[in-house]
Amino acid sequence: MTASLDHDLLVDRRRLKRHLTVWRVAAVALGALAAFAAFRGNIADAVPGAAYVARLQVEGTITDDRKVTEALDAAARNNAVRALILSIDSPGGTVAGGEALHAAVARFRAQKPVVAVMRGTAASAAYMIAMPAERVFARESTVTGSIGVIMQSFDVSELMGRLGVRPETLASAALKGQPSPFQPMTEEGRAAMRAVISDLHAQFVTMVAEGRRMPVEDVRILADGRVYTGRQAVALKLVDAIGGEEDARAWLESARAIPAATPVRELETRDLSERTFGFALRGIAKTVISEWLAIDGVRAVWQP
Repeated sequence: MTASLDHDLLVDRRRLKRHLTVWRVAAVALGALAAFAAFRGNIADAVPGAAYVARLQVEGTITDDRKVTEALDAAARNNAVRALILSIDSPGGTVAGGEALHAAVARFRAQKPVVAVMRGTAASAAYMIAMPAERVFARESTVTGSIGVIMQSFDVSELMGRLGVRPETLASAALKGQPSPFQPMTEEGRAAMRAVISDLHAQFVTMVAEGRRMPVEDVRILADGRVYTGRQAVALKLVDAIGGEEDARAWLESARAIPAATPVRELETRDLSERTFGFALRGIAKTVISEWLAIDGVRAVWQP
């Protein structure tokens, strides 16, 4: 009887080991599949003569991202890349981020065609980055425009006084600590900050005037920070036409002789760990902590 039980236990153990082996093999296969999917775009790019149109998705808050600008520069040098579709759904972001991406798109445009497609929202810095494009499309309901710059701070000095807390600030000059949440802004500090905002706004207006081939005076009238629908933007010449990516592809075929059947591939800006394991959360944390919680950051963003 004991021998029979031992035999049954041995059979069950072997059966369990076989099941574990099957699951382990399946896990390895899934891992290999994920790695293949991550590298598929790069492998395809390496095929000689495999022409394609690159698509850069710009979503969420725009920051100064070196990986994105480097990817655009690399795509401009890649002979397989025929054009760029800039697909935008963003309320804007930092002024520095918008400027850096605007410059990278302009460098690409100097070598190859660029067409921008505005989706749900393309406002402020997100509108700025579309300016180097040869053709700009928007949906009728797209929220765009918001040409302007904003700097925000807050003053908790009264609250701190009630709590009996008195801050001590040592600065090399009177304007070094402006703006500060620990004391009201002085008139001198307010004037200095307004001068900074005015200069950044003038730079933004110039980018729009050059990109849309409009007189600076006309752009300045429209650049009071308000948003426009896509339909309004077309009428104001801030956008070229109503349409989506299909219309962008059709325009590339008719205006730049790039067949509409040319494959479109995402412009990969993440490294392997971010593509496979989702480490892009680090980028989200950077955006929230270093950009949105910074009280003195200068941003070109639409705040509904």
